[in-house]
Amino acid sequence: MANTITSEIKFIVELDENRVPEKLSWTAQDGGIEAEEAKAMLLSIWDSKAQETMRIDLWTKDMPVDEMKVFFHQTLVAMADTFHRATDDEKMTATMKDFCDYFAEKLELKK
Repeated sequence: MANTITSEIKFIVELDENRVPEKLSWTAQDGGIEAEEAKAMLLSIWDSKAQETMRIDLWTKDMPVDEMKVFFHQTLVAMADTFHRATDDEKMTATMKDFCDYFAEKLELKK
């Protein structure tokens, strides 16, 4: 019988009276993260039975729009990298990275 290891990642969301996130924090003890504050998070989980993605997209009401644009750009770049590692599809990875460059250019993120 193989030994298994369990690792936990925990998210805490503090909401205002209208259920809008005021504060986000996360803990991943295996990674040395303890109640680290965040302004935004995007979480995608694949439901194999339903063949669909379940999502949680949260950001605090004080997340600046300029930071949200950078956050999205960096997330898109990371998704392209992850797509490449997961599929080894060079052509589509290049297409995704082209879009990331276009996205950054249109938002004037790259100087």
